[in-house]
Amino acid sequence: MKIKNSIFLFLALLTTTFLSAQDVDCNRELSFFAQTAKIKDYEEALTHYEKLVENCPPDLNAAVYQYGNRMFKHFLDNSESDADKQKYAKAYIENYTKLNEYFPDKVSGNFETRMAQFQLDNNVGSLEEQYEAFDKAWKKDKENFTDPKALYSYFSLLIDLQDEGKKELEEAFIKYDEVMEKIDFEEAKRAEQAQVLREKKEKGEELNEQEERTLEHAGVYLSNYMKIKESINTKIGTRADCDNLIPLYTKNFEDKKTDVDWLKLAARRLSEKKCTDGDLFFDITEALHEAEPSAKSAKYLGQLAAQEGNTSKALEYYKQSAELEANNLDKAKVYYSIANIYRKQGQLSQARNFYRKALSNNQSLGNAHLQIAAMYASSVNDCGDTDFEKRAVYWVAAQEAEAAGRVDPSLRSTANETAEAYKGRAPQPKDIFSNDMAGKTLEIGCWINETVQVPNL
Repeated sequence: MKIKNSIFLFLALLTTTFLSAQDVDCNRELSFFAQTAKIKDYEEALTHYEKLVENCPPDLNAAVYQYGNRMFKHFLDNSESDADKQKYAKAYIENYTKLNEYFPDKVSGNFETRMAQFQLDNNVGSLEEQYEAFDKAWKKDKENFTDPKALYSYFSLLIDLQDEGKKELEEAFIKYDEVMEKIDFEEAKRAEQAQVLREKKEKGEELNEQEERTLEHAGVYLSNYMKIKESINTKIGTRADCDNLIPLYTKNFEDKKTDVDWLKLAARRLSEKKCTDGDLFFDITEALHEAEPSAKSAKYLGQLAAQEGNTSKALEYYKQSAELEANNLDKAKVYYSIANIYRKQGQLSQARNFYRKALSNNQSLGNAHLQIAAMYASSVNDCGDTDFEKRAVYWVAAQEAEAAGRVDPSLRSTANETAEAYKGRAPQPKDIFSNDMAGKTLEIGCWINETVQVPNL
């Protein structure tokens, strides 16, 4: 008898549940929800949304979550209390997560990165939870982790945790290298995109709408990457100075001197921060070169040779490093160092050759253009037979300076000022007129060996 009563009770509950579920017409609720959301009657829309998520299949229709995003964003933007802001921010994240789960084709870009930034912007979760959200996005899809603001937020949170004693200083240095390497890569990619399109325009070819947009976006991204690099360096501040780095790596050297990855990181960090005096940098570099001779270890040995004043040995190591280096951005840095040595030695043609090699591997390296411009300007009295020909060298220098501003937005102001200063020293309209050179092509001789178009009057 008890068994019969239990079966009867179970069937009754099942029937009640079934009838309750049948009371909700999902398509009808979806229609009501969409209509009320479209006219921004979100209070009414919320009642239909709740019925949909509680009673209908989660993959019923993407519109549930798309309109849900708008609805919760409206509530969030119009919330007055912190409690309500937190509630609606969490609801927005939960809703957007469902859209990504059930309708991933309706979500563009790096979803995890966007949600991590939203979580931080709205102060959802603890510092650790906010960092973990970014770290998950980084590990899941580093290739598409390109948003400048998100890159800064990711690193900034790590530093905040390190300040609270929840992350080790060495982990902060590792992440610094990873993030800065990512920014360098994205800068080079955007600069290359922009350079191709600029050259197309200079040839008189018209860009289509997509190309114009790509060129504009490249400029914006390059400017933003420049800003966040400065912010990241400010954030890490004195943590990355020699007073912190040398004790840290000295303490760990004996235990890590056969760990190639650790040696690479330590050598790179000490090199970039110019913490190369004393025995530590030599010991780390020597251990690295013995364990795994490479482009990096050759570069560091070149730095040591240059520091000791042995330029011939430094050039030997640097050239070896450049030949071994597979990463174009790092290769460009080595070529730039070689060029600097030749420039200081007065071997200007060789210096220009290596600055050009640096630019061929990293087109956004505007400082290389500025160095070439400065070398041209310094050679005014050596190139040309007449005063007009000598001063015409400034036009070539100005062109090179302008190129620096085109490839590197962070240098645009300096590059333009430098170019204008060179133009001010070049032949003026009265000189062009008296020499009958308007619109003519002038050959610049000596080591420069360039041609310049004299301006028309």
